[in-house]
Amino acid sequence: MADNFESSFSELDEMLEESNVEFVDFKVVDPIGKWRHITIPKSNFTREFLSRGIGFDGSSYGYSAVENSDMLLIPDLDSAKFEPTEDGEVLSLIGDIYRVDENGDRERFANDPRSTVVRAEKYLNETGVADRFMVSPEFEFYLFDNARFNYGTTRGGFEVDSVELANRTATGEGESQPHPLSSNGGYHAPRPGDDVMELRNRIVSYLEREGVPVKYHHHEVGGAGESEIEVDFNDLMTSGDNTLYIKHVVRLIAQLSNRSATFMPKPINEFPGNGMHLHQYLVKDGENLFSGEEYGGLSQLALYFIGGLLEHGKSLMGLTNPTTNSYKRLIPGHEAPVDLVFAKSNRSAAVRIPGYVQSGERRRVELRTVDATCNPYLAYSAVLMAGLDGIINKIDPRSSDYGPIEENIYDLPEPEKAKIKSAPNSLKGALDALEEDYEYLLTGNVFKESQIKNWLRIKREEERLFDDKPHPFEFMLYYDL
Repeated sequence: MADNFESSFSELDEMLEESNVEFVDFKVVDPIGKWRHITIPKSNFTREFLSRGIGFDGSSYGYSAVENSDMLLIPDLDSAKFEPTEDGEVLSLIGDIYRVDENGDRERFANDPRSTVVRAEKYLNETGVADRFMVSPEFEFYLFDNARFNYGTTRGGFEVDSVELANRTATGEGESQPHPLSSNGGYHAPRPGDDVMELRNRIVSYLEREGVPVKYHHHEVGGAGESEIEVDFNDLMTSGDNTLYIKHVVRLIAQLSNRSATFMPKPINEFPGNGMHLHQYLVKDGENLFSGEEYGGLSQLALYFIGGLLEHGKSLMGLTNPTTNSYKRLIPGHEAPVDLVFAKSNRSAAVRIPGYVQSGERRRVELRTVDATCNPYLAYSAVLMAGLDGIINKIDPRSSDYGPIEENIYDLPEPEKAKIKSAPNSLKGALDALEEDYEYLLTGNVFKESQIKNWLRIKREEERLFDDKPHPFEFMLYYDL
């Protein structure tokens, strides 16, 4: 619970009294990064209720066995934001997870992803390297007019629709737009081709009103409503909270506008995928530690950080790209990078140094492999731990065969390509890499081994669910063989 509970409670209580809000919603994140929620009427928003917390079944979330599943949700009052509904708004609070021991004492649940962030920030300060890790994600998502999908014993498939499609099938509710976009022709497309600009405006206005700093938004490459919202830098915990909030608000406002939003890495064939490129830098005493006179305007410390990202690049992807669909996006020949190298301005590299950043105060590195299906608390903490491992062990990427590579990697001669280390090409490969390389995550007691084992258990089971299911496209390939 926030240290300034009394002042935060008084402020929220006064705000609720003056508003038309009737309900307060409590969010808690499950292991894979989805929000679960519990709602109370405004009349129950009392000091006693919030201090006591809300009991829930941790086994239903995937945190524990059923015989030891009683847990408490204690809201973080500083996380309060509004969210839209059809009939107005509700106040939303993110909760931390606690357990009650045999003596009746409460203690923070070690495998709560938010507690991982707390330990990561504590460890960062203990190293003396820096006092803050600043993160800025780019959110890519598709906004469809309709999305339908099903899978059963004897049938399965999906269908999505967008007025931006040139080959759109008429539905009887309107004709195709006279200014369609091609499958790869949507990048910064203007109106009227950009049919989802007004919806993005509405989403961004709401986010800004609720204190989420947005740098800009635009149409992305995919010509079926693919969009991007890039937010400004924030600390690790705030970025994790905001990531789930942004995804939630995008989906809600899209639904309220009779559209459907998805952050799936690869929702449609022959169209670009959705990534979540992660910009980052370290700060100490207000100074950006990544600014310097080395390659790309970076400091030596920043290069060591990059070395850690690439050295642990494969295992990181077990947390930053944790779905089978993630690897439909990460294929050679596209902007989604599969090569564990770094470079300046080169979008085919896993780690890019943005060439348009001229200010030393804004100097940063961009990890381009990440997608939004991750649990942001775990993914962002793991990225920090990999970078710190690079700093502590002085892993210079220039002397570890990680680049820099200025050429388009996909155009390199085969002998040179063969020297480059590649990212996993499947969820199984990423989970195997994580299982073999996670000691750096345990440093400083940031990640718990039980937490990683539970993550691997959940994701292995998810992978197995996919393994024995016939895919609709397999019928195209093999039905007549």
